Amino acid sequence: MQLKLAISIICTLLLSASCKTKVEEEAPEKFELTDTMMKRCEFITAKIEDVKSEMKFFGKITADNNKMAHVYPITGGIVAKIEVELGDYVNEGQLLAVVKSSEVADFQRQLLDARSDVALSEKNLQVAKDLFAGKLNSEKEVLAAEKELEKAKAELARINEVYAIYHLKQGSEYRITAPISGFIINKDITQNEELRSDRAEEVFSIAQINDVWVLANVNESNISKVAIGYEADVQTLSYPDKIFKGKVDKIFNVIDPTTKAMKILVKINNANLLLKPEMNATVNLKFSENKNMIAVPSRAIVFDKNKDWVMIYKNKKNIETRQVEVYHKLGDITYISSGVSENEKVISKNALLIYDALND
Repeated sequence: MQLKLAISIICTLLLSASCKTKVEEEAPEKFELTDTMMKRCEFITAKIEDVKSEMKFFGKITADNNKMAHVYPITGGIVAKIEVELGDYVNEGQLLAVVKSSEVADFQRQLLDARSDVALSEKNLQVAKDLFAGKLNSEKEVLAAEKELEKAKAELARINEVYAIYHLKQGSEYRITAPISGFIINKDITQNEELRSDRAEEVFSIAQINDVWVLANVNESNISKVAIGYEADVQTLSYPDKIFKGKVDKIFNVIDPTTKAMKILVKINNANLLLKPEMNATVNLKFSENKNMIAVPSRAIVFDKNKDWVMIYKNKKNIETRQVEVYHKLGDITYISSGVSENEKVISKNALLIYDALND
């Protein structure tokens, strides 16, 4: 009887020891961030920031109207020569085209007549003075001769001014020149074309594009949200990975009857001349919502099980998986309405790696 009892006690002790060993073997080790993992991670301190949002609009690149010149023909005639093409860069005063015109030939006749009239008036004045000195005419006749000379000189000055303004030369040729330096952005003239004297359209448009405008369409539903001074990120199809920075400079407070939209103007510095007039552009306007929230890098957010999480770092052995409520994301920044407090340290790089290690 005593032998059976002893055997029973021994078996119980062995079973207990076996279970204890099994529990110890199955107990998970507590997670600790190694030095290698620490080097792969980055940490940021959660801060309260002004909440910013954005709106996206579509528009086109245009030249700055204040740095553009439209060139019109001053007379009719036949286009004898064209020296530039669309897209060429020209300097101020550079020859653009030559037009043969009967009207320019008439200017030549007027110039010769004006010079002749001045010479004749000068001679008549001298004769009047000589006669007055010999008591053969009156002072009134001298004054009349002086008036005629002044009139003739004024007419000659007017003709010379016309020649200077329009760069006219002798003969019947009219030289169209560039009034400013810039790029030819519009050309509506061809060799041997006959230009009408009453033509209302320009033959060349020249623009300086070191600064350009972006004209974007704003739908009626967003008009109240747009204001002058908003920061703008502009992107184009030609440079999809490049962002051009600017600000809203003007709001056109009228609705286009065709597009049913209001236009806004964004000024962009284009020193490298990458942006060209008529390029399509996407405009992202950034503005403040006048509220403050916790902001963290977007890469710190882990999305799993239809919820958003962040990894709160306290020390190597104490890392918390925290569910958060995301207000909205704006590029690299995510605004959090609840779940993280100011000055808490958040893992911002390789957060998913730590999340998987803690929650597998």
